[in-house]
Amino acid sequence: MVLDRWLSPRTLVLGSVSLVASCTALGLTGSRSASSSAAASPVVVSPKPLAVPLAASQQQPAGSVEKPPCSDDMVLVERTCVDRYEAHLLERQADGALRPYPAHERPEHGHYVAASRKGSKPQAFISQCEAATACEHAGKRLCKLTEWYRACTGSEKTTYPYGATYEPKRCNVGKTHLLSILHGASSRSWSYAAFNDPKLATTPGFLALTGEYDGCASPEGVHDMVGNLHEWVEDLVDRTLPSKLPVPAIIERRIGRNAGNGIFMGGFFSTTNEHGSGCTFTTAAHDPRYHDYSTGFRCCSDATPAAP
Repeated sequence: MVLDRWLSPRTLVLGSVSLVASCTALGLTGSRSASSSAAASPVVVSPKPLAVPLAASQQQPAGSVEKPPCSDDMVLVERTCVDRYEAHLLERQADGALRPYPAHERPEHGHYVAASRKGSKPQAFISQCEAATACEHAGKRLCKLTEWYRACTGSEKTTYPYGATYEPKRCNVGKTHLLSILHGASSRSWSYAAFNDPKLATTPGFLALTGEYDGCASPEGVHDMVGNLHEWVEDLVDRTLPSKLPVPAIIERRIGRNAGNGIFMGGFFSTTNEHGSGCTFTTAAHDPRYHDYSTGFRCCSDATPAAP
């Protein structure tokens, strides 16, 4: 759940500059390395080393293994590798080691690396800028909106990852608003601090582990794209938004006033179809600094080209 009044829109001028570069220039990343040496050499999460095929002009020895298009934690969707599961964070220590970071804490003061694994608590309380930086530290990037939408709708291009029609309990959606349980029924009493209460991510029965709802998956095997946590994408709001996916009317009407905001997709554990059904659920009311208990992410990367 998010409120439009928190963090008014702030336009980012991107041009050819990446979201990460723009966030850094504006001081919005909120993530600092554990040491200067750590910052200089970010960790890349990569698959188990495989033999690299020789060039086509060379003789390829028998038994050589061709590098797969995606790492083991990702799924190939057309020409894009997409994380199988919503991301959690690893924090880099001063000695270079990576340790799991608590998903209910704000990622403000460390060097964070995105990771994707079944059975993990996904990272909440993260902004678009912070998510983009964590993906970059993993050798990946935030998914473009069109990539996210293709992965969610799957090979059958359905409204939900699992099919054309809503099925209760397939995904982690439609639960009672936990914010109203912990902080009162009246939204007028909710502060921004309340939206970032760690209990909103630790109370049992609400935020699920990745892959816990095993029926909430696309035919390709991308999990939890509807519900559990909203997922930040790379795009910012502009007039091209309706060309990227079927935008709900309430979102399209507000494109002008929301220009420059970040976008997160898919809904979370207490939403249903307020901003669109299934894969079209779009939130565009908040700038790239925004974070609360419902905001998460996953990463993408370009697929490795096939050997000639």
